[in-house]
Amino acid sequence: MKVAVLMGGWSAEREVSLTSGRGIAQACRNLGHDVVEIDMGRDVAQRLTEAAPDVVFNALHGTPGEDGTVQGLLDLLGLPYTHSGVTTSAIAIDKELTKLVLVPAGIPMPKGVIVSSEGLFDADPLPRPYVLKPVNEGSSVGVAIVTDSSNHGNPIRRDVPGPWAEFPTLLAEPFIAGKELTVAVIGDRALAVTELKPVSGFYDYDAKYTDGLTVHECPANLPAGITEACLAHALAAHRILGCKGTSRSDFRWDPDQGLAGLYLLEVNTQPGMTPLSLVPEQARFIGMSYEQLVETLIDLALAETGDRP
Repeated sequence: MKVAVLMGGWSAEREVSLTSGRGIAQACRNLGHDVVEIDMGRDVAQRLTEAAPDVVFNALHGTPGEDGTVQGLLDLLGLPYTHSGVTTSAIAIDKELTKLVLVPAGIPMPKGVIVSSEGLFDADPLPRPYVLKPVNEGSSVGVAIVTDSSNHGNPIRRDVPGPWAEFPTLLAEPFIAGKELTVAVIGDRALAVTELKPVSGFYDYDAKYTDGLTVHECPANLPAGITEACLAHALAAHRILGCKGTSRSDFRWDPDQGLAGLYLLEVNTQPGMTPLSLVPEQARFIGMSYEQLVETLIDLALAETGDRP
């Protein structure tokens, strides 16, 4: 087949997307496919039309590749593509919309409030400790944990670097002590639970994508009931949101609270495919090579349209 790998773009996650895309492109070549690598620019529609691929492997992260924008373009061009469609992508990248869909369906998520960044300089929106994060970003971009001992000030000072300097509105959530967990779903199967153990600090952008800064324990050493709950919640979220191909659900679990301390934080519809990424790692755990993972995602994309040559 002719596979166009769409990567790069202009989001805060551009470099991660390029790394994912290059790995995917090489895997496609190893599988015998004809590959066109496209670093997305404003001329992306023209380049895709000229390439005329059988399928597009969407390796973009962040906006506009993960929020429904590129998905809508690909639908207009009539090109099959990997991962989720327009509506699912638009909902899942918005953390507040995700809560509105998943919480009524019984998925436990932290209660959050949308706050004005300007208002943070007057008073805390929640009792400390709490977390501030952009509503529409992934990969822990712009996340800040505000504690009594943090150097952000009380209230937060204008001159302190943080997401309040980059985003006019933020999502504030209570900080959940404990373990960082994640579950990948491929097709209709939740694979495993991985515990992420940063060497220092928390699981931020650098910890995710810098070798040696985070230890991955897969499968996580958890009580059976917590493992089962994580797998069930991830699969349920994948289905409720209408995810296609693969997704990754991130959790926090406070062991002192038992099952009541388990919360789903967000669902990522365009998980990374880098050497440090979690979906390929969990795929390996179940015996699926990187090439087999790429081929599976292509097959799932084409199964939606029945277009596989």
